[in-house]
Amino acid sequence: MRWTDPQTKKRPSRSEFVDTPEEAEAFFEKLQQATETGANILITFADYVESIGERWQRGLDPTSTASGYEISLRLRVVPALGHLQVSRISTGLIDRTIDQWETEFGPSTIKTSIAALVRVLDVAVRDEVIPSNPAKNRARRTLSQQSALTPGSLRALAVPDMETLNKIADACAKVHQSYSDHVMLCAMLCARGSEVAGLEVGDIDWVNRIVKIERQIYPGKGGLVAKQTKGRKERYVPILDPLEPILIRLSAGKEPGDPLLRGPRGGVLTTATVRDATKWDELVTNLGLPNLTRHGLRHTGATWLADAGVPLHVLQRILGHASIETTKGYLHPDHRHLSEAATLANQFFASPSKRKETTEKPRGRQL
Repeated sequence: MRWTDPQTKKRPSRSEFVDTPEEAEAFFEKLQQATETGANILITFADYVESIGERWQRGLDPTSTASGYEISLRLRVVPALGHLQVSRISTGLIDRTIDQWETEFGPSTIKTSIAALVRVLDVAVRDEVIPSNPAKNRARRTLSQQSALTPGSLRALAVPDMETLNKIADACAKVHQSYSDHVMLCAMLCARGSEVAGLEVGDIDWVNRIVKIERQIYPGKGGLVAKQTKGRKERYVPILDPLEPILIRLSAGKEPGDPLLRGPRGGVLTTATVRDATKWDELVTNLGLPNLTRHGLRHTGATWLADAGVPLHVLQRILGHASIETTKGYLHPDHRHLSEAATLANQFFASPSKRKETTEKPRGRQL
């Protein structure tokens, strides 16, 4: 098919090989639709991504989320689907693509890749290039599977005991003491690496023995970014005994607004910095924990607090979880918290006289 472009006055053409007259008719209907809507329904996914610029990023945080999505789009989504026409990308094709990703990448990488794909195809729907988004159903299913946490599901990501944590910290200290301190702060405060980087001396409240976590610092678009925590709320973590001497040492002689921890050269310690400087993967593998990540240190503190009997709603506040269902992932899978609750209830039932005193209403003069 050939036509005259009313703006450029050029004579572009589109061609396609088909097997039946019905497919040929469908081809002409597509082009007729394109003339009515102004959308190029034969455009490839790679060309479409280039043509829409940053429109698919609307509503994303440009300093963090958008940057991660953009990387996933460029490194995974476009290489997998870029050669195909947007109108030819089907649900089955997307299923096979995500299935392949699941054999190569971790859950976090897959999550950002799917999110970027969904956003681009949402724009294609608004541009009337496609009638509906074929990625949404698979995205919902994949993400719901990843977020389905059950009691004990996060415990496998944690360090098993204090002795092992000390071994990790000691190994990091051989490179520089700041890396050892980073490990202990992440674990003992149940904090993300970016939150540890954002701590200031004034965040330590020695009177109430708590540490306030209200900011994070991490590499973003254009350099380091300082912003609120992931939950956008400050939270308070108790100072545990193993952490006290470290906090005393790190805060000694500093002003309240000074950063609590910095690296060997005075710079911000990011999780990537710690990984590279300490040869983290090799270090944890030698200790028998090949799957331990830096974020696993946060899981470690949360797991230990759960085992110590910290009430679930309190643990939720310490971790800053929006949903208590996420916090339940740290509970022991043998439901020991239910056993403890039963013990308390049985003690109550075993003392009927005390129960009577508790439930008996005080008698007063009737008016």
